[in-house]
Amino acid sequence: MPERANKTFRILTLNHISPAGLKCFPANHYQIGDDLVDPDAILVRSHNMHQMALPQSVIAIGRAGAGTNNIPVADMNLRGIPVFNTPGANANAVKELVLAGMLIAARNLIPALDFAKGLNGDNTARHQQAEEGKKQFSGIELPGRTLGIIGLGEIGRLVAEAALKLGMKVIGFDPKITIEGAWNLSSEVKKAQSIEDLLRHSHFITLHVPLLDTTRQLINEKSINEMKSNTILLNFSREGIVNEDAILAGIEAHKIKYYVCDFPSQKLQHHHAVITLPHLGASTMEAEQNCAVMVANQLTDYLQNGNITNTVNFPNIVMERESPYRVAIANANVPNILGQVSTNMAKAGLNIHTMTNKSRGEMAYTLVDVDSPVPQHVIDELTAISGVLMARYLPVLAENS
Repeated sequence: MPERANKTFRILTLNHISPAGLKCFPANHYQIGDDLVDPDAILVRSHNMHQMALPQSVIAIGRAGAGTNNIPVADMNLRGIPVFNTPGANANAVKELVLAGMLIAARNLIPALDFAKGLNGDNTARHQQAEEGKKQFSGIELPGRTLGIIGLGEIGRLVAEAALKLGMKVIGFDPKITIEGAWNLSSEVKKAQSIEDLLRHSHFITLHVPLLDTTRQLINEKSINEMKSNTILLNFSREGIVNEDAILAGIEAHKIKYYVCDFPSQKLQHHHAVITLPHLGASTMEAEQNCAVMVANQLTDYLQNGNITNTVNFPNIVMERESPYRVAIANANVPNILGQVSTNMAKAGLNIHTMTNKSRGEMAYTLVDVDSPVPQHVIDELTAISGVLMARYLPVLAENS
């Protein structure tokens, strides 16, 4: 009979993870808790892992969300540990918050609410004060206005679709848009030739790009000077994408009417033209469930089958099993690793049934299905190859162990 493993995987949770996601781990092969020692994988949301002593037992990290700034990804590369995330799982929640931010700013709702809280006297007096004061909060409507979207990933595309339905004109800029993303983008979205082109033509601007060296302080003094007067700028991406001093200067120069963001800031707090929310982008029951389910399924497929979907540091690679005996290898993307892997397996009398290999930057990853069980000494020899960061043997799990 084919060899079947009785492995129990240990999953350490560093934050509350939706029970909907935790239920995706097969109970007979997984132990989950927030105080486990020697875990095989870690599930995290916002916990800062940069100062955390990571156990040597860890072979995968799953982030129930899109951003991975709280995870030391570069260090994980050196250990051959994939860092999974969940792009798109919270996209609808962020989209709805962007729309709310647009409406709050367009209709001057925050100062209007503060004004209404300050009304006093009986109802007649309050009604009179409201009528006399409401003119100062006169706003604008969205139809016919132009929304500029910087970043046309899942969230950016959903925002574009919603804005079009509200009667807005939409212009987008994303030099790295995927072919799939382009196909899913409405033909009504006008393509900007540059960020400057987008800034010059937009009444509203919303940011949906990751925080990278190339996007840090993307919105700065120079870019703000390209904007229309009284632009409404929304940032539900990352706080580092804007220069806060430039934001304040832009408000003073009447380039920015409101800056709406999801990141509390000491420098911007209490400013009359800044609307700050407490990082609510993914804070819905549905988004938390979607992220938890998505990352749990990705971790399960990796731990049991070696398949990789949605990581920030490994190539996507999925291979259907054609044998109960599988080996997964992560290595630096250098020449002759595959040749050495094949040689070692041949010396051990292992026949390779099928193999697939992909690379991403400095990282490469290989899945190999063989026709017979793999002895431990072969895994040890593969691990010892110069450039190999990790080698795992993945026999099919027993169904009822």
